[in-house]
Amino acid sequence: MENKTKIAVFVSGGGTNLQALIDAEKDGKLISGEIELVISDNQDAYALKRAEANGIKTAVITKKKGEQSKFEEELTAVLEQNRIEMIVLAGFMCILSADFTLKWPRRIINIHPSLIPSFCGKGCYGLHVHEKALEYGVKVTGATVHFVNEVPDGGEIIFQKAVNIEDGDTPEILQKRVMEQAEWILLPAAAEKVAGEIAEKGEGYGHL
Repeated sequence: MENKTKIAVFVSGGGTNLQALIDAEKDGKLISGEIELVISDNQDAYALKRAEANGIKTAVITKKKGEQSKFEEELTAVLEQNRIEMIVLAGFMCILSADFTLKWPRRIINIHPSLIPSFCGKGCYGLHVHEKALEYGVKVTGATVHFVNEVPDGGEIIFQKAVNIEDGDTPEILQKRVMEQAEWILLPAAAEKVAGEIAEKGEGYGHL
């Protein structure tokens, strides 16, 4: 496909969702976009090794306390240098400001390990989400891919998938099931959908 949407993936940790995106591109499930760049706020993130192993350019931009504007200026500079048109947050632990997200309307997507609006918002990330689900006693959880706006986990929902909670689940067991049965399926599908919409409209780089 010509005119593929250029995607940057933001990561902070192991990069299992990044790997799902890389695999989807290799398997022909992500055809409307291509992963051009992986950015991490953590120089030790294993996700960077996954990117390098697949020939994807990487950048490390760290955020210091009280320097949100400087952090986002550096992000913007790297995104512009690489003519990025869409951002995927795949386990990215930094909150992006309204100033940043408003410049990327319907061009930033995020994967969250619950069925939003349950167990989401400030402080709900990673294993904490699954701990809360088990503490609350819900019988079904899942994952959500949504557009990113100025409200943490508050953007329009793109896809959701439910996952059953089973007797004896620990947060770690539940996290793995949600990844395997929901996150690794939903994120590539949502990336393809949004990348396809951007490419179809012809609103690539220069139309932000």
